[in-house]
Amino acid sequence: MPRSPPSPRPSSPRPTLPAPPNRAPSTPSASAIRCPDTVLINANENPLGPSKSALEAITAIAKAGGRYDIYNQQEELIKLFANQNGLKESYITAWAGSSEPLHYTVLAFTSPDRPFVTADPSYEAGMAAARVSKAPIFPVRLTVDYAHDVKGLVSIAPNAGVIYICNPNNPTGTLTSKKDIVWALENKPKGSILLVDEAYIHLSDAESVIDLVAADKDLIVLRTFSKIYGMAGIRCGFAIGRPDLLRKLEPFGGDNALPVTALAAARVSLLDTNLVTERKKIIGDTRRNTIAWLKTNNYTVIGDSQSNCFMIDTGRKGRSVITAMQDKGVIIGRTWPIWPNAVRITVGTAPEMAKFQTAFKQVMDAPIQESADLLTPSSHREDLRTYVG
Repeated sequence: MPRSPPSPRPSSPRPTLPAPPNRAPSTPSASAIRCPDTVLINANENPLGPSKSALEAITAIAKAGGRYDIYNQQEELIKLFANQNGLKESYITAWAGSSEPLHYTVLAFTSPDRPFVTADPSYEAGMAAARVSKAPIFPVRLTVDYAHDVKGLVSIAPNAGVIYICNPNNPTGTLTSKKDIVWALENKPKGSILLVDEAYIHLSDAESVIDLVAADKDLIVLRTFSKIYGMAGIRCGFAIGRPDLLRKLEPFGGDNALPVTALAAARVSLLDTNLVTERKKIIGDTRRNTIAWLKTNNYTVIGDSQSNCFMIDTGRKGRSVITAMQDKGVIIGRTWPIWPNAVRITVGTAPEMAKFQTAFKQVMDAPIQESADLLTPSSHREDLRTYVG
């Protein structure tokens, strides 16, 4: 049985989370990011950036940037994605990334008497939206192998508005089987929506659940070009669901024209038949090599990641490790309240991960300083507004 990380919070449900401060302490300083030698492996970005064909498409369309989508690119992008995935075009809406439809789905389907249910730990943006809708928040701990506990998610709130499943999960990179997701869909509370975030699915061997959308089930699936396609700063993504469900997102920001550069880059990225396979291998090989090095040096990696990120149990206060790594020019990801001694690492390029290894060993070889490294409850709070990856 996989080893659970030490010092977790109790698993009892809580209706709300502590009020966050104004800024997450793990957010790197602007001066650190501006340094040309800084390694940025903190936000689950793809260091490979947009593909060559995407860059060429952006350059070609830039001169039309003074117009709103004069070539009907948004319509053509949706049509292409629909054809590739066996969907009707009316089941897809395009957005500037997947964060917007994630927030809007939570706002549309939760309320003070319709809770938001999520795994713990998982991506926190949905909790931020639930606070806006004043919905109770019910976190459910991952299973012993770090999958979503679908039975726990389904049973914890009989009047749930949204049940959120990120697959592969952020921050652990671990998978939840399609069989379990189907079970959750079939057994969820009546009237609730299953929100399945497939931002990282191309990096893994996980099965998509888009086919369940085509079968008119009560779910919305999210996709983004921010991860394997390397377009985090360009902003393009999809919400995929029944038309009646997607219409409920419109009052929060629908029908806006996307940037013409994003539409052009996204379209050629979908048409590049080798892009996903090639990048999955590059990122996967680097991830596996890095994790092998960590395990060889007796560091504890949490779970079996199939994504572009993974978690390390540092055995000390994670925030102190983040600060020490930043001092060495390596910006790593944040902690989660349930695992305050664990940090998230994004997979960068091979040279970047080599720099990470050197810095991490130096930090972990340093003696623990009681004032900096002992866990204190007040340090576990996070600012959800800073979570972009």
